[in-house]
Amino acid sequence: MPQATQPTDMCIIVTYRCPMRCKMCNIWANPTIKEKEITLEEIRRLPNVKFINITGGEPFVREDLEQIVEICLSKAPRVVISTSGWYEERLIALAERFPTLGVRISTEGLAEKNDELRGRAGSFDKAIRILKKLKDMGMKDIGFGITVSNNNSADMLELYHLSHSLGMEFATAAFHNSYYFHKYDNVIENKDEVCGNFEKLINLQLKESSPKSWFRAYFNMGLINYIHGNPRLLPCEAGLVNFFVEPYGDIYPCNGLEERFWQEKMGNIRETPDFQEIWHSEQAEKVRSLVRTCPKNCWMVGTAAPVIKKHIRKPLVWSVKNKIRSLAGKSAVLNLCNHCRPCESQ
Repeated sequence: MPQATQPTDMCIIVTYRCPMRCKMCNIWANPTIKEKEITLEEIRRLPNVKFINITGGEPFVREDLEQIVEICLSKAPRVVISTSGWYEERLIALAERFPTLGVRISTEGLAEKNDELRGRAGSFDKAIRILKKLKDMGMKDIGFGITVSNNNSADMLELYHLSHSLGMEFATAAFHNSYYFHKYDNVIENKDEVCGNFEKLINLQLKESSPKSWFRAYFNMGLINYIHGNPRLLPCEAGLVNFFVEPYGDIYPCNGLEERFWQEKMGNIRETPDFQEIWHSEQAEKVRSLVRTCPKNCWMVGTAAPVIKKHIRKPLVWSVKNKIRSLAGKSAVLNLCNHCRPCESQ
């Protein structure tokens, strides 16, 4: 049984308030109460880690976000904010103070598709304007993040080309159901089209010179695997290598839980100020045992990235082999799960 060593990755959900009206997420319809959201002192109680993601809702509705970022940068060498980019002036001001900060702006397609899916006209134009401004400021860790659903996977490829031409990062996800999104009817119906576009993306990423892009190709293979309902490419170690902190202080192993399967927290940083007491508690061990038998097989970056780093050999071997294939003009071999015949495109 894996032992509870110290986590490497932490995601802090600072609020569920959000100005967007995204169709694949109902966070905006279930806002938190401002006065009851996690405080600066409670964030200070959290441990030092290697990576922190600050997310929401929309983090920039927090008037004390600058102080939150300052605390997080004292706890981790890399901090990334996931944002809609709606609060343009606030984002630029924060970036001016913290130039090493990472920024991922959620962008669900090109202008028409993005604004339709995110429910706010002009949100695509804002995202592009902000990212170009951040690049002009010299920021390095910036880019797009897209959640692929039924009708935006073609736009995903266009966004990839745009981000690549701008020299920016490009993060992907497939939509999920969970308590976090307040959604339980997200289902990809046109699997062949969506997975076909993910396969195109994989082959484009393998053509890049950066090994980071090859590992992203491996992650995207995991998304194809998830969409087809197969077991995960790597074991889920949520609650061992990473954890999520809710706006009211609850600590969960991940943000993919659903009550119809199971949903138990490890503890609450507001009720138990000593994080180590929570992390090494019997309740935390119970949650980890539930993770080991979880039927959902989620593949989200918050829980997949830490295990890709921890179990590096398998993704490394796949990435190198398929980079060699790419150099030879061949398409990637998609090992979709241990029980499936590898799909090889010549």
